[in-house]
Amino acid sequence: MIEFRVDSGTGVPPYRQLVHQVEHALRLGQLQVGDRLPTVKEVAKSLVINPNTVLKAYRELEHKGLAKGRPGAGTFIESGLTGLPAEKQAELRAGLERWLTEAYRAGMDSDGIAALIATALHDFRPEGNQ
Repeated sequence: MIEFRVDSGTGVPPYRQLVHQVEHALRLGQLQVGDRLPTVKEVAKSLVINPNTVLKAYRELEHKGLAKGRPGAGTFIESGLTGLPAEKQAELRAGLERWLTEAYRAGMDSDGIAALIATALHDFRPEGNQ
């Protein structure tokens, strides 16, 4: 289950931070379709924020089609962001982890790897979009 954090020093509204964290967890495969989000009461208590803030975040997730509240049961993830099946996401992640292992063994550090990935993403042109 996701563990939310709120940083009051960012200038980003707390509800938006919660939405971003769910989106990030979906991208990373840490949340899957069918997963239950913590209850509004649990999140409000653990983060010491107003329950209405959590409700606003969950409503935003519903509006985006990512989550759906089920009365008496909780709020559940309804769809992912990538459109890829979970199996394909896991396969791609495993390939990336193999590449990361190779990069570290070659002597790269986290900053170097991040810079290389950012450059590759910037320069990459998918087939047919040359």
